[in-house]
Amino acid sequence: MSAIIREERIGDCRLIQGDCLAVMPELGRFDAVVTDPPYGIGESAGKARTRTSGLTSKTRSASRYQRDYGDKDWDDNTADEAISLAVSLAKNSIVFGGNYYDLPPTSCWLVWDKENGATDFADCELAWTNLPKAVRRLKFLWNGCMRKERHIDRQHPTQKPVGVMERCMGHLPDTAQTILDPFAGSGTTGVACVKLGRTFT
Repeated sequence: MSAIIREERIGDCRLIQGDCLAVMPELGRFDAVVTDPPYGIGESAGKARTRTSGLTSKTRSASRYQRDYGDKDWDDNTADEAISLAVSLAKNSIVFGGNYYDLPPTSCWLVWDKENGATDFADCELAWTNLPKAVRRLKFLWNGCMRKERHIDRQHPTQKPVGVMERCMGHLPDTAQTILDPFAGSGTTGVACVKLGRTFT
């Protein structure tokens, strides 16, 4: 019996609803995993709502747009088993929040510089890779109402910008055409794949 609860196909995108640990063994191999799993830091529990305390009135005003996504528990723990399985299914891997996971040493971290100014949000986020290259910085403004892609409605409290996911995939070899993201969230990895002409699951 399949572990897939529901599946939709949109062009070269295969969207699957189900427990990724149960579904991934049914999927076969991919050229690359590009994913943003839970970091296990409790971000799902509305922490962002408290971050405006102590900020200047100007910075606090710029942060007003933040939505209340509710108090949930999906980011209370890391997804170690799922990440280990996902990485085993692909030749190339990019895992955001890899610094929270027990992954092998690497020469290539992708460092997303958010250029986010004076807030207590992280200035950067790290993506672990198994790519044979040096550390790379991805500059992409992500600071309140001044952020790039502010025309895209945020559906998820830790939503990655499409532009950041596109830049990440720009570091994959040209032969990496089939992409897996077992933690699709708002689907920005999939949107980036469509824009880049890659196949997404």
